[in-house]
Amino acid sequence: MSELQRLKSLLPPENESWVFVEAAAAIDPPLITLEEIGRDEVEIQVDLDEWDNFAIDHRNLLFWHEVGKIQNDSIPRDGWEMAALAIGLGGAIGELWVQDGLLLLLALGLSSFAGYRLYLKNNSEKKLQDAIFADERAIDLACRFGYSIPNAYKSLGGALKELIDKTRKKKKRSFFEDRLDALRKSAEKARSELSQQEGSDKSVSSENVYGQ
Repeated sequence: MSELQRLKSLLPPENESWVFVEAAAAIDPPLITLEEIGRDEVEIQVDLDEWDNFAIDHRNLLFWHEVGKIQNDSIPRDGWEMAALAIGLGGAIGELWVQDGLLLLLALGLSSFAGYRLYLKNNSEKKLQDAIFADERAIDLACRFGYSIPNAYKSLGGALKELIDKTRKKKKRSFFEDRLDALRKSAEKARSELSQQEGSDKSVSSENVYGQ
């Protein structure tokens, strides 16, 4: 079984008909990313050359993180905002020339709305929150596919730690570190809940998150 076929087998049944897994074709692509390819169709693109350097459990959780983004409807989209901003600004300049107050207000309103949407899209806090929510969904998906809760946390934590080690850009590395810190806190909460349910200390430890 090829790696792409193996990853396709990790798709939940509710996503199998409209989520596709393909090798990345771009020059210097990200390790794994999402792209909308049509109405109600999404493609998960994988840089197979880099992907093969990760442990299989790490690959699985990174893949389910992307599936989690799909299920949470936090897919990065090439939106209409830049075009709308350009149209709005162009219209505003044109209406200043012809001095039509109503059309000027409409053009400024379009520009403001598009600018606000661009701000939300590029807001680093929102990106981080979306990623943390996708990590939580990845843990749930791993458990659906037979992982224990401790092993799911350990595998995702190990994957994030590996990404941190491989990332040179400080801002991007900090993003992975923030995700890892949030995962550690989530693991501690899961450990406490499991200990209460099972009366055992053999559930999740914070060290598991770091793959130690």
